[in-house]
Amino acid sequence: MSSHGLNSAQHKAVYAPAGPLLVLAGAGTGKTRVVLARIAELVHRGTKPERILAVTFTNKAAREMLARCTIGRNKNDARPEISTIHSLSARILRRHASLMGYPERFAIIDRSEQESVARRVLKELKVADVQLRPGDLVDRVSRWKSAAVRPDGALDSAEDDTANLAALGYRRYQQALRTVGAVDFDDLLLVVDELFTMHETARKAEARRFDHLLVDEYQDTSRVQERILASLARDHGSICVVGDDDQAIYGWRGAQVSHILEFASRWKHASTIRLEENYRSTPEIIAAANRLIGCNHSRHGKTLRATLPSGPPPVVMQANDDVDEARRVVSELENRIQIGELEPAEAAILVRTGEQTRVLEQELRRRNVPYELIGSHSFFDRREVRDVMAWLRLLVDPDDDMALSRIVNVPPRGLGQQTLERLLHAASETGKSLWKTMLVARDAHSLSNAAQQGICALEQVIEQAEQAFIQLPPSEVLRRTLETTRYRRHLEDAYEDPLEKISRWAIVEEFCQSLTAFEVERKRISDKKTLARTFLDEMLLEARETERFKQEQLKGKSVRLMTIHAAKGLEFDSVWMVGVEEGLLPHHRALGEDLHGIDEERRLCYVGVTRARKRLCLSLALTRSKWGKKKRCRPSRFLYELTGQPERFVNAELEAAPTSPRVQTPVRSKRSRSRSSSSAKKSTGRS
Repeated sequence: MSSHGLNSAQHKAVYAPAGPLLVLAGAGTGKTRVVLARIAELVHRGTKPERILAVTFTNKAAREMLARCTIGRNKNDARPEISTIHSLSARILRRHASLMGYPERFAIIDRSEQESVARRVLKELKVADVQLRPGDLVDRVSRWKSAAVRPDGALDSAEDDTANLAALGYRRYQQALRTVGAVDFDDLLLVVDELFTMHETARKAEARRFDHLLVDEYQDTSRVQERILASLARDHGSICVVGDDDQAIYGWRGAQVSHILEFASRWKHASTIRLEENYRSTPEIIAAANRLIGCNHSRHGKTLRATLPSGPPPVVMQANDDVDEARRVVSELENRIQIGELEPAEAAILVRTGEQTRVLEQELRRRNVPYELIGSHSFFDRREVRDVMAWLRLLVDPDDDMALSRIVNVPPRGLGQQTLERLLHAASETGKSLWKTMLVARDAHSLSNAAQQGICALEQVIEQAEQAFIQLPPSEVLRRTLETTRYRRHLEDAYEDPLEKISRWAIVEEFCQSLTAFEVERKRISDKKTLARTFLDEMLLEARETERFKQEQLKGKSVRLMTIHAAKGLEFDSVWMVGVEEGLLPHHRALGEDLHGIDEERRLCYVGVTRARKRLCLSLALTRSKWGKKKRCRPSRFLYELTGQPERFVNAELEAAPTSPRVQTPVRSKRSRSRSSSSAKKSTGRS
C-alpha cells in the first residue's frame, strides 16, 4: 500500500488528471473508497465541493457515499452533490418544467397509482385483462422508457397484437399523466432526456452547474441514463465512471453493458485504470472466480489478485434432489453456527430464482435457524399459495369462513363484493357459518341468478371432495379440485408473460408436492381429513413463525436467503450457492439466446461467487422437482469453468491444485449418510 492507504492502481485513479476516465473496479477492490478519495483530491486541487457531482443508482449507495464523505461535515460547509440519477433528474425537471409543458409542482406517482391509470386507459381502449393486465402495461412502458423509446417508436416497432395494444396504451397512459400534470419514475429520466435534446440552453445551464462528474456502477446504466450523463459531461469532459463489466447483471432491466465496454471509443482521449487487488476474498475463491469470468466473450481484460491469506478451497456439494440439497446445506450451516465458527448474519444462501426458496425456507424453519428472505416474497406470502391453502381448508371444513371468503370468487362465481359483505353480515347476525348462510340465501332465491349458479357449482365441488376423501389422499383431492374449478386457467389469465404463467403454476405444484411428501412422511395418520388438517396446521404454524424470525432478524442474528441479484453489493463470510445446474444457472431462458445471454448468466454466477469472503459452497442436485415431476439435472457448465477441470468433479474428490473446489458426493443410504455426515464433520475446518 502507498501513501494515504491506497494501492498503486487506486492511487493512479485518485490522482489522474481531469478528463474522461474509466476505472474498472473488480469485485472487492475498494471502488467507493476511490470515488470518495478522488472527490477529496479534486477539492484539494481547488474545485469547489458544490461543483462536483457524484451519481449513483440506488438510494442505499447514495446514503453510504454521503455518510463516508469527509468533505462538508461542518454545518455551513459546502458539500459535493451526491445523488441518485432519479433524484438528480427530478431536480432538473423542476427547474425546467414549464419548457416541457409540466407544472412546476408536478406530481410523481407510485406503482399503485401507475396501475390505476393503466387500468383506466385499458378500459377506455376496451382491452380485457386477459389480453393485457394493467401491471403488464406498466412494465412494458417502463422498459420502453428505459430504452428511450417514445409512444410513436413503440407503435412502429410492435410485432404482434399485444405489443400494438400496449403501445396504444402507452400513448394513452402518457396523455393521462399529462392531463393531471404528473410523471412516473421513468418519466423523470425520459423527460429530462427530451429536455436536453429539445432545449440546448437548458442542457448547457445544467451542465454548467458542475465541473466534474463521477458515476458509480456505470455498468448498470440504461440507454436513457447514459444519454443524460453524457449530456451533462460533454462540455467540460471531466467524467470519471467507475464500474465492472464483469458484474453487469441487469440487462433484463434495460441496463446496457456496451456503455462500459465502449467508453474509451466514445470519449476521446479517455484513460483506463484497472483495480485488481481484491480485499474481500481468499485466494482460492478469487482463483475460481477468475477462471469463471475469463470464459466470457466480451469483457475488459482484468485478473483479480487476492490480498487475504489462504483459506479452504470452494466446495462442490452434490445432492440426490432439491430436498436433500436443502437438508445438507442447512445442516452444514447450522453445524458451523452451533460450534461458534460462523455468525448467522455472516452466512448467505444464494439462489437463481425465487422458486428455489421453498424447500430451503422449510428446512431453515424446521431446524429453527433464523433467516431473512431478501428480495423476494416468502413462499407462504404468495397469492397462489394462500389461494391453494384456502381451498384445502375449505375442502376439509366448508364452515371455515376465512377460507371461503378468500376463494369464493377464485375463479369468479358471480358473487360481487357487496353481495359477499351482505352475506357476511347476515352470517354474523344469525351465528351461522358463511357457507350455510349462502345456501339459505340461494334456496330463498334472494340472490342474482349468477350468484345462485355460482353457489350451486361450489356446492358440487365441496360434495365431490367429500366423497373423494373416502378413498383418495388429500393431495389428489386438492389436485382434482383445482382441475374441476379451472384454477390453473384463472391463475394464468392473470398474467401476460408466458414465463410468469409457468412460474406461478410451478408454485402451486410445489405446494401439492409438499403435501404429497407429507402424506408419505405421516402415513400412520389414516383419516384423510385429519391428515390434511395436520398438514395445514404445520404450514400455518410455519407462516405465523415469521414474526418471531423477524425479531431475530432485527438483532442481526439471521441467515440471509436471497437471489444472486439481490446479493449484489453485499458480502458474507460464508456463501452457499444453490442449484448450480443447467437450466437454473445458466437459466433456461438464456440457453435459447445468443452468447450475450450466457455471458450475463456467467456474470451473475461470478457476482455470487465473489460475495464470499472465506468459504464458498456450490451445490447441485441430481434430480429436482419441477411442476410436480422429478427431472434429472445436469451440472452447470459454470462448475466446469470454475474448477478449470471439465467434467472431472462429478462423484469424485478433485485431484487438483489447492485452488480447485472439492466435492462432497450425494447421500444414498443410511450407511452412506452416516459416512457422509462423519466426513463432513472432519472437513468442516476446510470447506
